[in-house]
Amino acid sequence: MNFATFDLNLLRVLDAMFREGSTVKAAERLGLSQSAVSGGLSRLRHALGDPLFIRQGNRLVATDYAAGLREPLRQQLEHIEAMLAPPVPFEPTSAEGTFRIAGSDFFAEMLMPALGDLLQRKAPGIRAQLVDLVPQDYVASLERRNADVALIPDTSVPGWVRRETLFRSPFHVIARAANPGIRGLSDGQVMPMEIFCALHHVLFSPEGNLAAMGDAALERVGRRRHVALTVPVFSGVCRAVRESDLIALVPAQLAADMARTYDLKIFAPPMEVEPPVIVGIWNRRFDTAPLAKWVREQTFTLLRKLDM
Repeated sequence: MNFATFDLNLLRVLDAMFREGSTVKAAERLGLSQSAVSGGLSRLRHALGDPLFIRQGNRLVATDYAAGLREPLRQQLEHIEAMLAPPVPFEPTSAEGTFRIAGSDFFAEMLMPALGDLLQRKAPGIRAQLVDLVPQDYVASLERRNADVALIPDTSVPGWVRRETLFRSPFHVIARAANPGIRGLSDGQVMPMEIFCALHHVLFSPEGNLAAMGDAALERVGRRRHVALTVPVFSGVCRAVRESDLIALVPAQLAADMARTYDLKIFAPPMEVEPPVIVGIWNRRFDTAPLAKWVREQTFTLLRKLDM
């Protein structure tokens, strides 16, 4: 390819094809005619020496070569757009937009009410949305959930992701006050191992797993527990404990919050469970995006208050 004579506008055509998957929708996105997009695509194929898209049924599917261009091309176009955009001071009071947070429903209880209050007071035109994490691949939530930030247990991340440590989340045991299995135990004490293992448990697991960090901690001391129920949301865990003689191991912050609402007793677990470190991750390309940066900073400030 002779780059000196290459029409860089064709890259916008290619990006629109990646985003829309058809010449008709790509044309609408670019404000061009379908024939102009088809012509541009033909010139791209000639210049790059690759078909780029193959018709499969009623849709166009990118070739392996084209698929490898998709993310680098988008990043470069966004970089150019950001580079050429004039700097505009961010004014929360007049800003409008949406900020998407990927996280478990723990954050529905422990973040969203406070964030909603903050936005109502400081930035009433900004909408915050809490969406589910992608199961078993939390980092993918940034792309597949269109999330501006994901709140996850600390883990390794690829180079295009930034991370910031937010808080530690120890585990506590919860049981309803009327549970006969805890009779004689004082709120806040360490639950004896025999009682912890004898009572049946409800486990938070979006994927339906029957074991988690608590089970690994028990295994290290040669013990096991019986998981009788799994649910994909923490609110379901707390409700199951309130309505039955099941117990659960949950984040300490949630235990303290739900104990008042659900009349629960809280105990320290009988084994040592390393508190997970919760981090916020986001795509590097949004580092300086004014709205995303401001809401991200407000969100992280609220979450740091949860550290225990």
